[in-house]
Amino acid sequence: MSDARFDTLWPSLPVPALMINEADQIVEINSSAELFLNASAKSLKNVPVFDKLAIDAPLEEAFSRVRRDNSAMFINNVDVSGGNAAPVQCNIQIAPLQGVEDWLILLMEPRQIADRLGRSHQVKTSARSAIGMAEMLAHEIKNPLAGITGAAQLLSMSLTPEDLELTDLIVAESRRIVALLEQVEQFGNLRPPEKRPINIHDLLDRARKSAELSYAASMKFVEEFDPSLPPTFVDGDQLLQIFLNLFKNASEAAGKTGGTIRLRTFYDLSLRLRRKDGSGAALPLQVEIIDDGPGLPPEIAADIFEPFVSGRENGTGLGLALVSKIISDHEGWISVDSVPGKTVFRISLPVAPRDERADG
Repeated sequence: MSDARFDTLWPSLPVPALMINEADQIVEINSSAELFLNASAKSLKNVPVFDKLAIDAPLEEAFSRVRRDNSAMFINNVDVSGGNAAPVQCNIQIAPLQGVEDWLILLMEPRQIADRLGRSHQVKTSARSAIGMAEMLAHEIKNPLAGITGAAQLLSMSLTPEDLELTDLIVAESRRIVALLEQVEQFGNLRPPEKRPINIHDLLDRARKSAELSYAASMKFVEEFDPSLPPTFVDGDQLLQIFLNLFKNASEAAGKTGGTIRLRTFYDLSLRLRRKDGSGAALPLQVEIIDDGPGLPPEIAADIFEPFVSGRENGTGLGLALVSKIISDHEGWISVDSVPGKTVFRISLPVAPRDERADG
């Protein structure tokens, strides 16, 4: 097809799109599909679609039905993979190509994009609920716990060595609960972000060096940075806290044997986050933190950013909830894709306004 309007529209589609002929061969793919399949349009020309695309759905039957009824079909929440990539849950649309008999258009919308645009409000609502709970817990529990700890320490002064184990247990558990409450309080005490133009690679480098000197000493870091990225507009201290938290999670998941943390940055204009006033905010700066650990437990993967959801034994489930709150306060977005052997946290951030860059 050489129509000028097609030449403009086709590469502009924000989701992976394939044009398929009557023999189920790929005729055209757009740039988003090239990225999704990790292959060039030239290499996929006239290749059977089922050789390059694995979809957990009866696709041949769907193609036949669309051709027979000459009407579109929607298939939601199916796993799709191409190349050597891990499966991604997608919503699929199949439609007949008007004017060309038995040709089809296949659109694949990764759920991580669809879900991003609807969850920002939920994240902030969950954070506000956690803040209210933190204030109540701090007031109602921390003071009595201090009294319990003090009383146990006084009792220990007149007890036999055998009984000291009981008071030591009281003191240790009381301090553990206080530490948990202090983590919860971070939701309420976190100051509004003081944004300024910052080079994202400088923050990642600081976080890496700090982690390597402590909990990530056994981890190998690999950097895949795009040096051309413009500065982002964030609170550097708060974003540093996010990176350190994610590095720590990856290190703890790897265990004593260690593993690899890959840091990747790139520019992607496909994501826009809707503000309260209805306007769209572009989030083109992408940071991916990728580890080769065991992955998130499937039963909690969808709720991992909610307060008190944790995949670790004795974990509080507050770290990622706090990460999500900070990113939300910056009008950014964070998502996660996880399978055994590969977990990817992707943070999407705004570009610093030009006037701010000049001032900074």
